[in-house]
Amino acid sequence: MIELTAAQVAAATGGRLHADPDVTVTGAVTIDSRDAGPGTLFVALPGERVDGHDFAARAVEAGAALVLAARELDGLPTVVVDDPRAALGELARHVLATVRNTSTGAEAPKVVAVTGSVGKTTTKDLLGQLLTPEAGHESAIIVPKGSFNNEIGLPLTVLRVTAATRYLVLEMGADRIGNIAYLTRIAPPDVGVVLAVGVAHVGHFGSVEAIAKTKAEMVSGVVDGGSVVLNADDLRVAAMASQVAPGTTVQTFGTIPSADVRAEDISVDGAGRASFALRVARAGQDGEQRADVALQLVGPHHVSNALAAATVALRLGVPVADVAKRLSSAKALSPHRMAVTERPDGVTVIDDAYNANPDSMKAALRALAVMSGRTRRSVAVLGAMLELGDGSRAAHDEIGRLVVRLNIKQLIVVGDEAYHIHEGAMQEGSWGSESIFVPDLDAARAMLDESLEPGDVVLVKSSLGAGLAELGDHLSMVKTTEDNNK
Repeated sequence: MIELTAAQVAAATGGRLHADPDVTVTGAVTIDSRDAGPGTLFVALPGERVDGHDFAARAVEAGAALVLAARELDGLPTVVVDDPRAALGELARHVLATVRNTSTGAEAPKVVAVTGSVGKTTTKDLLGQLLTPEAGHESAIIVPKGSFNNEIGLPLTVLRVTAATRYLVLEMGADRIGNIAYLTRIAPPDVGVVLAVGVAHVGHFGSVEAIAKTKAEMVSGVVDGGSVVLNADDLRVAAMASQVAPGTTVQTFGTIPSADVRAEDISVDGAGRASFALRVARAGQDGEQRADVALQLVGPHHVSNALAAATVALRLGVPVADVAKRLSSAKALSPHRMAVTERPDGVTVIDDAYNANPDSMKAALRALAVMSGRTRRSVAVLGAMLELGDGSRAAHDEIGRLVVRLNIKQLIVVGDEAYHIHEGAMQEGSWGSESIFVPDLDAARAMLDESLEPGDVVLVKSSLGAGLAELGDHLSMVKTTEDNNK
């Protein structure tokens, strides 16, 4: 973070100062006392299980210069605010605005924000790989690892901004109306991206229409004269073009002919990796530019994510040829997202257990079917898709039926909340032991350790709260008996 005195932190957050006003924060901002060090700012967040205020003294002992808290803390340099979480957002907004206002022209950081029901993290990771060469060095680009996309994670990412930052790539998540609007007030994007409108978190939103309304908050959240990048293949997203403010540029991506940046001649190899011709319309000119892309990411659904990242990079001045080359060498960076492990015993593990909704579940199952082909046994280990509300039973039932239609050879359904996947498979025509329900991770682990054979391709997929990421880690680290005996 840029250096701020205690007085400046208090002014930015509307807090009451209980410290030397000249005490200076010279390090990072953290909510974990274990990460505190010399010059850091520790934010004491109250939680369901632990209260950050109880760890403030430990943070100061480790070197923290200042604490942002909801109450006075005896003997500790503190800025007291009504709500530390909201104050964290205000501080991030102040820091980014300060850096933007004190930078000029090309030196000012460009903020790119991505939202959508699926694909946010992958698109964010791709953008990092497309833009890092343009930044000149890795320290000039900020791309959070994992999904720091909420009212805590996003401000912590924004607070890493310094005068040296050229690109700030953010992921913006939502589980209720107003979330994206709040996040864009903290970090108004120069380029805002909307990937898709699906049914993720529909249990909170109440309807897909409410989800679309929330994602559209990105369109009105960009800076004056900024750009919006929209998925032309998603009718709800494409319709958001009508909501942009005057002076905002709209660019589209997709597979339909009218998209500004589109993929044609898509093919998928035996490893589930897509190749396509990247075609880019040239604004105000006849004809278009073309380059070939061969993705290293597993799953044809990543074509859409790649197109979104390409559209942003092109908007920021990266040549088409460079975009295609960098996309073709880009790797999966975040764990539990279509992470493929080739085990020494010949089993292929696809770990996609970070999150799940009906759209991403279908995409992962189709990738499994492609990768297993006709010669390898396909195994789908599926857990619950959470936060689907009243439509949860029908959504899980539909996934079970799709498993059968894709001719997945073995289905293992884990946990009571996912039971209707098993029910759907049985209703669709699965018989015998083709679909098996197990109550918990231990039962699933024991069954898989006993039954997996060389040549099998196994997919592990669920919402994060269902816990199958732990099973994905286990399966990815299993070694052959021979290896274990060495």
